[in-house]
Amino acid sequence: MRSEDIARLAGVSRSTVSRVMNNYPNVPEETRRKVMKVIEKYRYEPNTSARVLAGKGTNTIGLFVVSIADHQSSNRIYQNNYFAPFVDAIVDTANSLGYYVLIHTVYTQEDFAKVRQAFLQRRIDGGIIVGTQTNIAMVQEIAGLHAPFILIDYDVAEIVENRLNQNCLSIINTDDYEGAKEAVTHLIDLGHREIAMITGRTNTYSGRQRYQAYVDTLHARGLPFKEAYVLHGEFLKHKAYEEVKRLIQSGARPTAIFSANDDMAIAAMKALQEEGLQVPDDVSIIGFDDVPVAAQLAPRLTSVRLPLYEMSKEAVHTVIAMCERRQIAFHTVRFPTKLMIRDSCKPL
Repeated sequence: MRSEDIARLAGVSRSTVSRVMNNYPNVPEETRRKVMKVIEKYRYEPNTSARVLAGKGTNTIGLFVVSIADHQSSNRIYQNNYFAPFVDAIVDTANSLGYYVLIHTVYTQEDFAKVRQAFLQRRIDGGIIVGTQTNIAMVQEIAGLHAPFILIDYDVAEIVENRLNQNCLSIINTDDYEGAKEAVTHLIDLGHREIAMITGRTNTYSGRQRYQAYVDTLHARGLPFKEAYVLHGEFLKHKAYEEVKRLIQSGARPTAIFSANDDMAIAAMKALQEEGLQVPDDVSIIGFDDVPVAAQLAPRLTSVRLPLYEMSKEAVHTVIAMCERRQIAFHTVRFPTKLMIRDSCKPL
């Protein structure tokens, strides 16, 4: 069935059908209902290729999930407690606004070509990139295509320094520094002085912010910084598990651990238990992200909550606004965090 057939059955012009399909505001509500009734009855689907050739959008956004550091399994994105709810929220929000989502995983540097190809082949109208590591060359290349895209967890200063804040680009971050500062401060207020940290990757904006807050808060409260207490987890469960095992077996005994994400905190809890240490009786622990499973553990994990749903919703609304030319200027949003106090910490 063609759009001409829809127009004939609805008793309207072909241009009216086009305006309804493209959600133009200047269509009388009665006319819109009439056209949509015919479309739904005959299950009409517009020809996407024809729309692209005509210079119209695809009503599709791309979601590019980057996980270059983890080489443990081929489906690691979907086993990650941070990425999985993020993907779900973006897809649900986009679908509710009449947009499809094309999901690509980026596991190697070469996979970044997928991002460029999706734009060049006009398979998507705009894109969202989450899990980004410092890769200014990739950002410059995508920005050079003048296509709408969102970066989640990226250093705004780097974008400004490279003069990319003139492009159709937006950045969404959370206040990781304040969240990490609140977590470490909570442990200090509980009486802990020997506090270790499991770090994320320092080539990510969030990884750097959370680590710097740990260092700064120790110094601000007059506590010594111990290099031996810095465990390089890289946001990966198996790395965190190995690092905590190594620390405990070396004879070191921190009374508390701050972890840069919940997955690593959960792995640390397992490692501590295997070494005969109980959480929180022997070691208090705080995670970051507040993924759904955090509140279901035993003991329930104290964690810094990120508003993942709100971030996802903002990302989708912003990229669609840019696709529809309702927003074209450089745009940044920073979401606050919140410490969720549960059972994995106790006063020393």
